[in-house]
Amino acid sequence: MTDKNKRIFLSSPHMSGNEQKYIQEAFDLNWIAPLGNNVDGLEKELADYNAINGAAVVTSGTAAIHLALRLLEVSAEDTVFCSSLTFVASANPILYQGATPVLIDSEMDTWNMSPVALERGLAEAQADGSLPKTVIIVNLYGQSAKMDELVAICDSYGVPVIEDAAESLGSTYKGQKSGTFGKFGIFSFNGNKIITSSGGGALISDDEEALAKSRFLATQARDQAVHYQHSEIGYNYRMSNIVAGIGRGQLEVLDERVGQRKAVFERYYQAFAYVPGIKFQPELADTMSNRWLTALTIDPEVAGVSNHDIIDRLAEENIEARPVWKPMHLQPLFDGVKYYAHEEGNSVSDYLFEYGLCLPSGSNMSVEEQERVIGIINEVLNK
Repeated sequence: MTDKNKRIFLSSPHMSGNEQKYIQEAFDLNWIAPLGNNVDGLEKELADYNAINGAAVVTSGTAAIHLALRLLEVSAEDTVFCSSLTFVASANPILYQGATPVLIDSEMDTWNMSPVALERGLAEAQADGSLPKTVIIVNLYGQSAKMDELVAICDSYGVPVIEDAAESLGSTYKGQKSGTFGKFGIFSFNGNKIITSSGGGALISDDEEALAKSRFLATQARDQAVHYQHSEIGYNYRMSNIVAGIGRGQLEVLDERVGQRKAVFERYYQAFAYVPGIKFQPELADTMSNRWLTALTIDPEVAGVSNHDIIDRLAEENIEARPVWKPMHLQPLFDGVKYYAHEEGNSVSDYLFEYGLCLPSGSNMSVEEQERVIGIINEVLNK
């Protein structure tokens, strides 16, 4: 029987029970601080899972993006193109480097970066002699962007790609793992992600020399010397051995968690797919979304209710739901930044923010809890 007073979160941690084995091993070996068997193990297991040469685990996905920008030598004279419809962590590291962000709209097939807008932005930048140092392409809510088109466009201008796969670990695009399409890929193990190490993130790449440099930068850029010597700016970004142990236990059940999230999505889809005015985030042909969050849009003119009507009603019942990310070009922090809409007069990310809704999607939600959420939404729809 469902406890109607129990809080239902948008996406809460879901432990496997295997994590404690790796944590205990760290204690037994007395490797508590950064470096150790779990750090090495998690890096190898992430690389193997994603069929890529290597990984460097760090304190957050944000740190991984920052390191990728450093490795690409982004500086204050540079611009960096970035998806506008994303969490601020995708774009903040651009500011850390003193560079100028240029924000790119989404398209409706994936809700991710628009190839049309990207092409227009790069063409104008080339004409101005100001091509970006890199393009950060974000995969929203588990769904891969149109990587073939986007990477081909970037390649044609000689601009490297950073694939922000913070939300799409375990997803695939034409049989290839999400995060492996750019020069660098980014994962997050934050507490709300599909697997978590309580915090943490990873930088992945086929360029093992660059990954070695990232580990150097993430360990305060300490030179090879008996004394403490530093010749360039470094960061305290290395993941601890205990945190990495949690990550190893979580990675073992990643495919199971993907299956559970997809089952949550399917139950919502069966309940609401045929309701007039409701449209779910699409899954592009030849891709597999991990469905980290079940996201949809509600047209209030058709459905008779708004996304905020549902968010507010669920909140009254101690259930967390959220709007879709507020685009970066609408954020005060990025006021005045250049923005390329999908089409003239058609900003897709504005539309998705206005009408979008993310439903509770945790892999540890019971069927009864999800039925409770569905029942409350039906009450709002039927009023």
